[in-house]
Amino acid sequence: MLPEFSLEGRTAIVTGGGRGIGRAIALVLAEAGADVVVSARTKSEIERTAEEVETLGRRALAVQADVSSSSQVDSMVEQALDRFDRIDILVNNAGKLLRMPVVPLPDEDLAPPLVSGDSSAGTTDEAWSEIMRTNLDGVFYCARAVARHMIPNGYGKIINISSNNALQAFPLVAAYNAGKAAVNMLTRVLALEWAPYNICVNAIGPGDYHTEMTDPTWTDPEGRRRHLEGIPLKREGDVRELGLLAAYLASPATDYMTGQIIYLDGGLTAR
Repeated sequence: MLPEFSLEGRTAIVTGGGRGIGRAIALVLAEAGADVVVSARTKSEIERTAEEVETLGRRALAVQADVSSSSQVDSMVEQALDRFDRIDILVNNAGKLLRMPVVPLPDEDLAPPLVSGDSSAGTTDEAWSEIMRTNLDGVFYCARAVARHMIPNGYGKIINISSNNALQAFPLVAAYNAGKAAVNMLTRVLALEWAPYNICVNAIGPGDYHTEMTDPTWTDPEGRRRHLEGIPLKREGDVRELGLLAAYLASPATDYMTGQIIYLDGGLTAR
């Protein structure tokens, strides 16, 4: 293995690491040599991922936390430091997706197709805030918490999981798209702010991947057809591919890369 791609001796935190993209990233980071702190709200899921990390020969810690709470994030980071003494890598993956119109759309013939949800219901204050608290506030809280420890060490890799939705507008996902677009800008700002301390901040923009979060549209025949029709490579993305990209961004091979958003989307954003 090329030494520039090794994560031996590094410690990573992966939020939303109990399933889907987060689990895949946690496992690939472990394969590359990192010890991994896996965090999410569901204890049983992160414990399973932690066991899989240990099966790969790496140390693991499962920390139950909700990233929309800054106090829980701070506690998660302190638990990670108590166990491993340092944090070298943060992957901000935790996220939520909600499909619904901004205001009720009573004419079903004119409303965009909605595989799951209710097109006659609008986005409430609570629904908007719920998405933003997890998808944007959580990224900020986690990055702020780990930076306090990365800055004195003079090293760190922060990888934010964005989306092709940050670049491409779609109906029925106003909160999700707006939040992911904000994550892109936050990535760039933090990259500039922390570059003097050798902390690289980049983002990955996944395209269409069949995960637990997107399962309602992928398992619907018409939804699946629309997904594949829109992807130039005409196939689903494999979450392991996202893990490999995250491992690359977490490695010394990208010590000169910061402030970048890389779309791994089968060509979606090339249109």
